[in-house]
Amino acid sequence: MPFNTIKDIISYSAEKYNDMTAFKYTDGKEIIEKKYSDVKKDSETISCILNRMNLVGKHIALIGKSSYPWIISYFGIVNSGSVAVPLDASLPASDLYDLLNRSDSSAVFYDKTQKAVAEGIRDNCPAITHIFCLQEEESADDKYLYSLPKLIQEFSGNTYETEIDPDKMCTLMFTSGTTGKSKGVMLSNRNLASNVEACVVQIEPGTVSLSVLPIHHAYCLTSDILKSLSLGSCVCINDSMLHFSKNLNKFKPKVILLVPLIIETIYHQLRDTKADIPKEMIAKAAFGENLEIIFSGGAYLNPDLVDFFAEYGISILQGYGMTECSPVISSNNQIDCKNGSIGKPLKNCSIKFVDEEICVKGSSVMMGYYKMPDETAEALDEDGWLHTGDLGYMDDDGYLYITGRKKNLIILSNGENISPEELENALGKNDLVMEVLVRENGQTIEAEIFPDLEYAEKHNINDINAELQKIIDDFNKNMPLYKRITSFKTRDTEFEKNTTKKIKRF
Repeated sequence: MPFNTIKDIISYSAEKYNDMTAFKYTDGKEIIEKKYSDVKKDSETISCILNRMNLVGKHIALIGKSSYPWIISYFGIVNSGSVAVPLDASLPASDLYDLLNRSDSSAVFYDKTQKAVAEGIRDNCPAITHIFCLQEEESADDKYLYSLPKLIQEFSGNTYETEIDPDKMCTLMFTSGTTGKSKGVMLSNRNLASNVEACVVQIEPGTVSLSVLPIHHAYCLTSDILKSLSLGSCVCINDSMLHFSKNLNKFKPKVILLVPLIIETIYHQLRDTKADIPKEMIAKAAFGENLEIIFSGGAYLNPDLVDFFAEYGISILQGYGMTECSPVISSNNQIDCKNGSIGKPLKNCSIKFVDEEICVKGSSVMMGYYKMPDETAEALDEDGWLHTGDLGYMDDDGYLYITGRKKNLIILSNGENISPEELENALGKNDLVMEVLVRENGQTIEAEIFPDLEYAEKHNINDINAELQKIIDDFNKNMPLYKRITSFKTRDTEFEKNTTKKIKRF
């Protein structure tokens, strides 16, 4: 059936996969399982709670890590006709208060680990009238604070029905760019539901996946949660990155969504394993017994890593997207795949290029930025084309490629244009280069490098600067004069990053 709303997805999956396991997660030493019927029932209970408290139609924030209570609360919010505002729980309290005010939120669902933030909400966010703790069994002695488990018990068994307008905003997601003020991306039910429907993923019902990425990101929410539910998957929730390896072996997923940073971290762990140990044994110990597919998105992935992981029996399928597109724009899949590309555009996405910039039009493109008309007009033209800010091209077979970011382009006085990402990606292929940033220095190109000190130690590299100079010299041999790196700096600490782990450029 076609999906026009998130409610369509929940209703469809509850009917088709009713008694199958939708979610697994740990509670202490116990593994909890929730069926598809539970997801529908529990999320409707949340809708009933919101209705009773006159919060239907309001903006309601969610602050917390990935958890079953967070997920059913999100569904309960959007399926009541309200607007969910997922916020990054890792942000400082002052930033969270700012976003709560800017989003015009009337209520907050928070994780118990955010208790300190919750206690300061009333003093900093006067529009907030209700505060719900996702886990605590008992409410504090405060008329504004509510225990969600207690309310669920009270309202359990109630059903909630309302007509959902697929073209009204249902989710407000704040970007976390490498520069500038975060923008509130307005997404409708149709935006998100059509993205789920258009993504091609071939897995059987009951396939186990492990959800690792932050739940407040569109990539996790749409591709990890909603898409998995539409296919009848069993989604296992990773409670902490500290337990990532343990949970791989505990839940034994077949599929996982990752960002390149995590893939690179796994690569560094596997890179120096002894050659005489069979790769099958290494893969089993590292990934559990069943992992076959990693979907990668969120940043550039070195194509060499795709070949590296293939030696361990794991396919990496790279995709491309942005929050403003709900988020997937293109993706490699089990049918159509070309290493080095970011896949073919989804069937609901039209692509064109304006001065090499990738522009997208389709049912997944956002409604605009919340209360930011100038920024909306800059991103969305009069014909509805979203200007992504990414530079790229499409090959003769219809696969997309990204060459860099428009705003990062270096323009030299001789008129030559240089994409710093092209140079960074090439240098980053060397194992000694952990992180690199390329920038203009006068009329020359400079690189700043954070070396992999552990790799240097294991390979007896004592003079790191001399070795980095060799890497740059080799790089320059294959580059035209204007793209050559004439100087470099060595860092002794990682670069500062935003909440999506992308380097802040300037």
